[in-house]
Amino acid sequence: MLSVEAIEKLFQKHNGIMRTGELLDAHVYYNDIQELIQQGLVEKVRYGYYQWASTITLSEVTTVARLFPDAVFCMDTALFQYRYTDRTPLAWHLAVDKDSNKSRFKLDYPFVKAYFVEPSILQLGAVDTSIDGYPVRMYDKERTICDCLRYQGKMDVEIFIKAIRYYVEDPQKNILQLIAYGKKLRVTKKIKTYIGVWL
Repeated sequence: MLSVEAIEKLFQKHNGIMRTGELLDAHVYYNDIQELIQQGLVEKVRYGYYQWASTITLSEVTTVARLFPDAVFCMDTALFQYRYTDRTPLAWHLAVDKDSNKSRFKLDYPFVKAYFVEPSILQLGAVDTSIDGYPVRMYDKERTICDCLRYQGKMDVEIFIKAIRYYVEDPQKNILQLIAYGKKLRVTKKIKTYIGVWL
């Protein structure tokens, strides 16, 4: 078995999380992993994924982004990043292809909430940004507001009302972009009802 220091360096190279295949390629085998788990140095995040225990103090976003590289951060997570809500989300909200394997999202840690989206609109409004200094894909403000209108019935009423109000008051909002997304996402009527009255 490699030295503990060498294995820790391996994990650091992979942002604290490694897949079983990556560990095997580095000649860290099943028994080695089990021994590291018993010593409290490594934790199993989910099937086939392991995390160096000391990295738990790092931002959860690195774990989420590594586990779901195909996802776009959305809804409450995006609202919180844009300061359209002051309520810290209880889970990471992710938009994913509707054909994704749903069992991937059943995790003990970190908590994630998946929105299964048509592939044709998955990347609509997705931009490269960062959360806690870690690069991620996230929906822009306009797509986020359109999604709030789409999923209004599933949202906390107070979060929904505040999100609309903060968006309307945002000097950097892009109404033309909002309307363009609204047509593609079939929420034009709701844009007129909830946002048009404030403009």
